[in-house]
Amino acid sequence: MVRKIEKLAVLGAGTMGHGIAEVCAMAGYEVVLRDIKQEFVDRGMKMIRDSVEKLYAKGKLKESVETVMSRITPTTDLATAVKNADLLIEAIPEIFNLKLETFKECEKFAKPECIFTSNTSTMSITEMSKATNRPDKFAGLHFFNPPVLMQLVEVIRGEKTSEETMKTLVEFVKSIGKVPVRVEKDVPGFIANRVVAPRSVLLFGMLEKGVATPEEIDATLRKAGYPMGAFELLDYVGLDVHYNGQKYYSETISPDFTPSKILEEKVKSGQLGAKTGKGFYDWSKGRPEIDLSKAGKIDPLDLVLVEINEAVRLWEMGVATPQDIDTALKLGYNRAKGPFEILKELDIGYVVKRLEELSKTYGKKIFMPAESLKTGKVREAFY
Repeated sequence: MVRKIEKLAVLGAGTMGHGIAEVCAMAGYEVVLRDIKQEFVDRGMKMIRDSVEKLYAKGKLKESVETVMSRITPTTDLATAVKNADLLIEAIPEIFNLKLETFKECEKFAKPECIFTSNTSTMSITEMSKATNRPDKFAGLHFFNPPVLMQLVEVIRGEKTSEETMKTLVEFVKSIGKVPVRVEKDVPGFIANRVVAPRSVLLFGMLEKGVATPEEIDATLRKAGYPMGAFELLDYVGLDVHYNGQKYYSETISPDFTPSKILEEKVKSGQLGAKTGKGFYDWSKGRPEIDLSKAGKIDPLDLVLVEINEAVRLWEMGVATPQDIDTALKLGYNRAKGPFEILKELDIGYVVKRLEELSKTYGKKIFMPAESLKTGKVREAFY
């Protein structure tokens, strides 16, 4: 059975929160947007209005700006936000204890049938659900940034999330014009971010071993058709964000994800990328120029192979179907093909041999080929 969702509470009016509120209001839902300070709420509402006005000017809005805005109620009061909600979406800072405290408070005011969700990109849904009395009605709803433009939403099952809750959330995601993928097991990084995580380990391994410089790697990737180089993208996202993510993976998946000393030094010196003006590149004059004549020091396929390997592992663990993994990578990272679609076109024997070589060269167990690659059983995953 799919439950009916009409009213939403979005907690957090920052980058993700206000974007999620906007998307839901444009889809016709009544939304209460809550943050802890009036100035945060006001800023979020202003950003929503600016965005909705731009969409209206481009002819991408079916209704008037005021109609959409009238569906969003701003507040700093948690009880007001939560009391009538059928669905709660938490989008507050990525601080685990802060999230736990927030869910505990929400439990006091929410209807028993209200579904609680977190927009976390990394943290355990199962552990968060323990702060509530509704683990069966608790799940992850991971939007990608910016929510207005990005199509992907990962619907994450905690250990006790009911199938009714999963189905209700999948239908809800479709109703707001987004594409849901089901994450059937609560693993660090879920699907999209988890699949690309080993690629970073390989990139920094290349730097540490002097195989290539950041610009030589980025020039190769840009020449291969990537819209942005790997280190350019890290700078753009924020080196501190990436550092924290890798640290979390090193504690929850494997020590192989321990952040590189090169990355650690950048973060400690305050060179966090575009937001501070300097990271691996100088951003003071805008987007850095990459000298494409420096391409050719690495094989871009190696980066693809470690992603394929992680995707196969997720399938082996029962985290998601190959179709959903491919969809997540295509929509979450703007790829033309997903890892299983690419694997179909490759010689599996070569993939296994090359992964073994990479594991030996860089001393990383996470690059060792997944079991079903070695046995050829992975062909069963092709659709």
